[in-house]
Amino acid sequence: MWWRDAVVYQVYVRSFADTDGDGVGDLPGVRKRLPHLRDLGVDALWLTPFYPTPDADFGYDVSDHRAVDPRFGTLDDFDRLVEDAHDLGLRILIDLVPNHTSCEHPWFQAALADPGGPHRARYVFRPGRDGGPPNNWTSAFGGPA
Repeated sequence: MWWRDAVVYQVYVRSFADTDGDGVGDLPGVRKRLPHLRDLGVDALWLTPFYPTPDADFGYDVSDHRAVDPRFGTLDDFDRLVEDAHDLGLRILIDLVPNHTSCEHPWFQAALADPGGPHRARYVFRPGRDGGPPNNWTSAFGGPA
């Protein structure tokens, strides 16, 4: 297995390299730095989420797993990044978290709209206590979990 001895470099896309001057890292910025990463001995890049998100969970609250958040570029930018990485002998790992979505994701919206529908099975819904939330946990991002 290639990954057993590989040097995997995690890239937090939003802060790695900004090419358009808006103060937010982007996929073209990652692409621009690929030769440097290769020269450092990196074998693979692990890209943190770059999908559309309402951004309540540092990008892990994905609203569309099949697109690129416009702040980070386009699908074409991603394709070019992967192509250039492969040309340099680098592998790309993308951080895909399928076990939760944004409350704005179409699946979640469908689950809310139709309690008896098939999308409901993708989520765990529990009744709250005394008309409140199902637990009293505090989220690390603020507010109730």
